[in-house]
Amino acid sequence: MKKSDVDVVTEENVRNGGLLVKMYFDMQHKDKDKLKPLMVDLVNNRLMKEKGVVYCYGAVAEPIENKDTFITNARVTVLVQNFTALVNIVFNYAPAGIEIIKPEKSVEFKVAELQGILIDLSQISVGYSKYILEKVLTPEEKQDIAKSLESRAELGKKMLEKKDNGE
Repeated sequence: MKKSDVDVVTEENVRNGGLLVKMYFDMQHKDKDKLKPLMVDLVNNRLMKEKGVVYCYGAVAEPIENKDTFITNARVTVLVQNFTALVNIVFNYAPAGIEIIKPEKSVEFKVAELQGILIDLSQISVGYSKYILEKVLTPEEKQDIAKSLESRAELGKKMLEKKDNGE
């Protein structure tokens, strides 16, 4: 049986560190007619354009009513080039569930890749924390946090310099 172009692309990407995943998203809105277009926009205009996404496609369920709100969900298949791309999508879009389809057994990381992923996670976390704190804190509290973040950045620079110098 001849493989489809999608199968060939999928296998090649997975061989080179890519992952094929199913993501489950849910969404609610008071206006039933806005739900499906919003979910389609998520798949076609947002996920598809994320860095590291090779392809994605999905199925959006018909909205159902729950009290005064309508709810829908989508099951989206996404092929990403690497684990870092997947982490960024998860942080930015917060799927309700994720199922890794391929590879089926294990994923290997080089130490440098794992360090890069962890640094990305740290930066994303700091960014979200900063955003949240800026919306809640008084100006004085914001100033204290800014000083703390600057100190943290300086410490990080010093640690990297020590590592580069072999210390």
